[in-house]
Amino acid sequence: MTGATSASAARPARDRSGLRTALRLLGGWALLGLLAWLMWTPGAWPALLLAWVLLTLLADEFGGWFGYLGVLLGGLAFVAPTPEPAGWSVIVPLVGGALVALLLVKHSGGPFVLPFAAAIFALPLLAVARFGTKLDPGLTLPGEPAFLRNALLAMAVALGVSLIRQVTEAVLRRRARRRAAAPAAAVPLAAVTFEFPDTPTPEGTDAARPG
Repeated sequence: MTGATSASAARPARDRSGLRTALRLLGGWALLGLLAWLMWTPGAWPALLLAWVLLTLLADEFGGWFGYLGVLLGGLAFVAPTPEPAGWSVIVPLVGGALVALLLVKHSGGPFVLPFAAAIFALPLLAVARFGTKLDPGLTLPGEPAFLRNALLAMAVALGVSLIRQVTEAVLRRRARRRAAAPAAAVPLAAVTFEFPDTPTPEGTDAARPG
């Protein structure tokens, strides 16, 4: 009876795990599909930059490899039937490298590494925006306000979503562990039995007792 009860209890847990996996895959591929469609029909680079960073980091929330695939999809605009956005050949290597660095740091830990991931994404972009024209006079695009605004805004929104998700999952796991530990800690009083050893009868007591 105990084995059947444990098996029936484990079956819903497996079903829930399978459903979560299916939903994660569906969400990740849906976001990558939307990103691929946007890259295949490119428009102005500010909107495309915001969509690329935001959708890549949101897809990463459904699984690590979705994020790296999203970075690669940034190059899809180069082979699209419509002309690539102006300045996209500057944006892809610069922002793509910053995205890869962000993902590597983000995957190395929990919510406490998110500020470092944000910094490793933002600092190179800020540096190029500030000093890029000194290295190359033609590198003016990173200095435009829309470049930093859209890239950093998309990054901040996506990492905010990641922080909320990770904190929520941590709270739910902690509550689940407490619920699982509660039945083991609360032992019913009726289940506790006490056994006393039989009191030995002294030798000769029956013989000495008057009939």
